[in-house]
Amino acid sequence: MLDSNLKQQLDTYLQNIINPIEITVSINGSKKAEELLNLAREISELNDKIDLIVDENPQGRAPQMAIAPKGETPRVRFAGIPMGHEFTSLVLALLQAGGHPSKAEPELLEQAKGLTSTLNFEIYISLTCQNCPEVVQAMNLMAVLNPNVTTTMIDGALFQDEVNEREIMAVPSVYLNGELFGQGRMSLAEILNKVDTGASEKQAAALAEKAPYDMLVVGGGPAGASAAIYSARKGIRTGVVAERFGGQVSDTMAIENFISVKETEGPKLVANLEQHVLDYDVDLIKTQKAVRIEKKDFIEVELENGAVLKSKTIVLATGARWREMNVPGEQEYRNKGVAYCPHCDGPLFKGKNTAVIGGGNSGIEAAIDLAGITKHVTVLEFSDTLRADDVLVKKAESLPNVTIIKNAMTTEVLGDGQRVIGLKYTDRRTDESHLVDVAGIFVQIGLVPNSEFLRDTLELTNRGEILVNAHGETSMPGVFAAGDVTTSPYKQIIISMGSGATAALGAFDYLIRN
Repeated sequence: MLDSNLKQQLDTYLQNIINPIEITVSINGSKKAEELLNLAREISELNDKIDLIVDENPQGRAPQMAIAPKGETPRVRFAGIPMGHEFTSLVLALLQAGGHPSKAEPELLEQAKGLTSTLNFEIYISLTCQNCPEVVQAMNLMAVLNPNVTTTMIDGALFQDEVNEREIMAVPSVYLNGELFGQGRMSLAEILNKVDTGASEKQAAALAEKAPYDMLVVGGGPAGASAAIYSARKGIRTGVVAERFGGQVSDTMAIENFISVKETEGPKLVANLEQHVLDYDVDLIKTQKAVRIEKKDFIEVELENGAVLKSKTIVLATGARWREMNVPGEQEYRNKGVAYCPHCDGPLFKGKNTAVIGGGNSGIEAAIDLAGITKHVTVLEFSDTLRADDVLVKKAESLPNVTIIKNAMTTEVLGDGQRVIGLKYTDRRTDESHLVDVAGIFVQIGLVPNSEFLRDTLELTNRGEILVNAHGETSMPGVFAAGDVTTSPYKQIIISMGSGATAALGAFDYLIRN
């Protein structure tokens, strides 16, 4: 299961285990169960503080690996083989069960320890999903810290019967005590806030007591991180408030155009951005959404929980989100066949017909990825030409199970009441309507700026982008903006970082002059 390099790295990590632990593997005679058992054996042989127990007559899911301090009932389980993106989740579970401390914020650790309700989490994932590990690792940590919490990672590709029974068509999908708890990426803070009654009120009270900032950055994507670093380096009081640090970059898999870095992945880049920000004296406030700004003695930023932060200057870097098709059936079948992340949800459509809406880089990349998993991929592009890079187009056109249709306007998502069964599109040249039978529709048609809360405050374009000048200044004195939420013509990570630096320097210049 593990090559020599990976085994050597794992051996180094496992030296951090402090207390003995047990790995219990439930097997059922299947090939996957044999693979999981071999993985567990290789792990246990690396460290004498790890004991292996084999359960040949399991009462629950199999194959399954359970991890616990020696002599304790397991509260962390992996139903499936935790490789791919989930290998890190496995390593962290081993270390934390063995007493190695987590690097999570101390207040979050205390919040997790203080939960009094019985919480049984089931997390359906795909091993190619880059968003799933954060959810799995957060809930595993909660289970390690608190005896009232249990958690099971479930590989949807391996437990198809459960996926079909629960009609799961998007990952991560989390069930709490048998009921759907949430879908999509969730941080430890977000999960705790959702299960901890009264957490929001406590946080609002604490935030309201914060002293005014010299510069407050709203948004934690590449533009926001860049602005925060440039601000902090000036030695002024700097804060960052973000609903989700990393923004859309967290959902991006392959990044190959970040200059000087040949190839990386979104979650890795986000982790590096956060660490770089925290290397400076920056007050980072996560899982908080801004809903209003107003200029008074200071510029005030009201958060969704009611707290108000104050600052002499503001840099808005709220980014953008996936654009929706806005056709009948899209909302009804969202996460029931209509998806926006091919890396996350693609494996759930193995062997089925799928469609990709959009012929830009994201759309063609999605088609190429899905072609290796699904039966057939139909790409629908509104224009008469594809906007994707030529190298991607040639690759897609070479695949036998990819069909590209141009001049196609998607008009309706079709379903049977439970899930997607097809879509309709109109040929813009002939005005003829066509039906495509698909089980999954992946929407990749660009971005919408996250600026709705600013409509009555700042000057925006008809597309909702914040109008800025060469210094990042907006129509409100002291308020600057950067990144995908602005009129910047190209929505790229490296451009957002540059505009974040520009806005921070512009705001600093404003502070000096005022």
